[in-house]
Amino acid sequence: MEEIKLMKGNEAIAIAAVRSGCDGYFGYPITPQSEILETLMALKPWETTGMIVLQSESEVASINMLYGGASCGKRVLTSSSSPGISLMSEGLSYIAGAELPCVIVNVQRGGPGLGTIQPSQGDYFQAVKAAGHGDFDLIVLAPSSVQEMYDFVYDAFDLAFKYRNPVLILSDGAIGQMMEKVVIRPQTPRKTNEQIIEECGSWAVTGKRGRKRNISTSVELDSVEQEKFNEKLQAKYKKIRETEVRFEEINCEDADIIIVAYGLCARISSKVMEMSREAGIKVGLFRPITLLPFPTERLNELSKSAKGFLVVEMNAGQMIQDVRLSVGSDVAVEHYGRMGGIIPSPSETFEALKRFINKKQ
Repeated sequence: MEEIKLMKGNEAIAIAAVRSGCDGYFGYPITPQSEILETLMALKPWETTGMIVLQSESEVASINMLYGGASCGKRVLTSSSSPGISLMSEGLSYIAGAELPCVIVNVQRGGPGLGTIQPSQGDYFQAVKAAGHGDFDLIVLAPSSVQEMYDFVYDAFDLAFKYRNPVLILSDGAIGQMMEKVVIRPQTPRKTNEQIIEECGSWAVTGKRGRKRNISTSVELDSVEQEKFNEKLQAKYKKIRETEVRFEEINCEDADIIIVAYGLCARISSKVMEMSREAGIKVGLFRPITLLPFPTERLNELSKSAKGFLVVEMNAGQMIQDVRLSVGSDVAVEHYGRMGGIIPSPSETFEALKRFINKKQ
């Protein structure tokens, strides 16, 4: 019999972490994601599964604790909101450079600067283009429901260990705070140190004296070695782009106009699509689930039949750049969004859609 619970998105992240066999959570409170740490402290998983839950002294400390835990082959997780993720950027680059698996959750809030605690999607660029210094990619998953907040923790750990790469779950304050029913999976047993060593092979630190170090940073490499290492990373990212692209499309096969949106804006755009169809306008919805790798090829295919794309985001226009690169210059692409923590309503988005159509005619 399925176990179903009503919970917030942030709570779903915490419960999924415990149920998925996470070994350690290291984080620092910041609105609107503090319930992740609070829920974990209330669950006390150290008494049931042995999972470590630690409130670190800062976000900088959190990401470096992840670095240490991941280097031992452990399933480790941190979470924060926009300004806190900025503080983690150096550590993320080091983790990517060491090819270590870990999961980071960003429950976005308005910015720039301290901004507001209201929902935003202003961190798209940060997630997919500038998560830290150097040539590296995260894998970025964008949930649009509380159920996906839960499920994507499992997916993120699977992808992180498959590719030895940090994975970011890019959510927002609305999905983090909203309550929905969630199907809960049975508890996954945590792996023993022996199982970790067997599965991870030569890269997991075991603490044995005299053993060659197998996790290093770029500071130890000369330029030729560094370039070879970067070429290895780029080959891995190419494989991820070829095999891990995920998206959802609804009514796109006959659509004249396709709305492209992720996360909360995809939920809003789904209603806009319904309103448009009722008004006799053929509108489809395309929802990228992986923002990195981005579903470029599928959007390019859709651009051969669609007459235009409206990108809906809670920012000044960030994902629209990737959409434009995907569909080419011959197809009309426009943006509609709100900033500062304001969520666009279906009715105002529908009006923006009609303005876009009238402008094209």
